[in-house]
Amino acid sequence: MLNEILLYAGSVVIILWGAAHVVVTRSVVSGFGEISADNRRIITMEWLDEGLTLCFIGLLVLFTTLWGGGPGPVSCIVYTMSTAMLLVLAVVSLFTGARTSIIPIKICPIVKTTVALLFVLGSLL
Repeated sequence: MLNEILLYAGSVVIILWGAAHVVVTRSVVSGFGEISADNRRIITMEWLDEGLTLCFIGLLVLFTTLWGGGPGPVSCIVYTMSTAMLLVLAVVSLFTGARTSIIPIKICPIVKTTVALLFVLGSLL
């Protein structure tokens, strides 16, 4: 039961964090001021990609937990791979976005690592 709560909590947090990326994409892109159309498209693509990836990871863990039939080899693979991807994204964020002065971007690695920890604990308990 505790394991499911941890997995659900991590899923909801990362889904909301991903959705927040998608929602603020337009304002983030406009914050760059006058940039070329290609650069605007690339930044838009990257923000949407990150947000959708985070939502996908959260939904994958959520649905695996809801309908996966409990602990098993497939659930274990889903939780492990989701954790690994979040940690990779956290490292990328740590060396890129976290070096900016923008607070939400600075905490991105913390959010991703925390959710990864929730997934690990949820899969082990």
